[in-house]
Amino acid sequence: MTTQIILQDLFSSTASGYWGGEAGASEVDVKIVRNGDVARDGSVRWGELPVRGLSEAEVKKASISGDDLLITTSGECGRVALVRSDPVGVCASNFIRRIRCDTTRTDPGFAYHLLRDRTIQGEFARFTRGTTLQNLSLQKAFSSISVSLPPLGEQRRIASILDAANELRAKRQQAIDRLETLTQAIFYDMFREVGWDAWPMVSIADLAAEAKGSIRTGPFGSQLLHEEFVDGGVAVLGIDNVVQNRFVWGERRFVTEEKYEQLKRFRVFPGDVLVTIMGTCGRVAIVPPDIPKAINTKHLCCVTLDRSRCLPIWLQACLMFHPEVLRRLGATHGAVMPGLNMGLVKGAEVPVPPLNVQERFVQLSDAAGQRFESANEFLNELETLFASLQQRAFRGEL
Repeated sequence: MTTQIILQDLFSSTASGYWGGEAGASEVDVKIVRNGDVARDGSVRWGELPVRGLSEAEVKKASISGDDLLITTSGECGRVALVRSDPVGVCASNFIRRIRCDTTRTDPGFAYHLLRDRTIQGEFARFTRGTTLQNLSLQKAFSSISVSLPPLGEQRRIASILDAANELRAKRQQAIDRLETLTQAIFYDMFREVGWDAWPMVSIADLAAEAKGSIRTGPFGSQLLHEEFVDGGVAVLGIDNVVQNRFVWGERRFVTEEKYEQLKRFRVFPGDVLVTIMGTCGRVAIVPPDIPKAINTKHLCCVTLDRSRCLPIWLQACLMFHPEVLRRLGATHGAVMPGLNMGLVKGAEVPVPPLNVQERFVQLSDAAGQRFESANEFLNELETLFASLQQRAFRGEL
């Protein structure tokens, strides 16, 4: 029989983690799962975890085991992962909540899909605050959100169906990921014959347009408050608009025309190159030609290029694929929320071939991009079908 409960009744415990100190500086060295290590697809980047030093008491409280749920509570809030097998020596950071189910009444797989459901994710948004750094009040959300809980056997059946559907999405995503490497292969092929040092290396600052503010971040602190966002007007771009090195429309944020007049020095233009400098640093996207009037936030570096010297797609490829550029931009700072210094971006040098070489690369990468977009459209259809399946499952119609 299905019962109506609040979310916190699904779980036996929730615990926040720790960032700790440098490795070797405390009692135990462990790997730490940060908010950026929990991917949008529910996976965890286990191979990229930093090693930090915690006390034995902290390890006991924040350690991660199989069947634990992880949810991000700062930055890109509400991402959820299910730990499928027992990791050894891994703990949660202070921007992650580790959740354990009461397995006498809750199946972890069911809880994982439930927390990722669009309806629940929308509810989480009501308990998320902050302008430059979003924070989710999980305690308030869990004590306020009501859900339907079917019997344990039914939960397992639903989780099994959703797992199978999710696997189809994952396989399609893997195919898309392979297509995405085509552009990288094209880029490398251009250097295979001539060598990496064939063309002069020029800093991004020197490639920017001569106009003042051609390399810029967005407004800081009190210049733009969360309370000033409105339902329509001038768009405000953030790191959620740069996904998998492509521009996407994520959460729509707007300011009034009056507020825009105060902030118009932060305007972005079609063809500008956006680089994420907070959170998951170094993602790159090009502002599309049909973008309406918009400004960026301080989490993005926006570059307006002198296109008589460097084309946006060429700069994007260099920032994504060139080994020396990647090494330089890997020098992030910050503990739980990494940041990329603007000086590093401006000073990063990229190879600049003649324009006809860049234009040839654009033609080839556009052809690869069309294949990618076609596959991505099919994935979007799968996403829509999966969301419908979720809704039916949690309405008891599956």
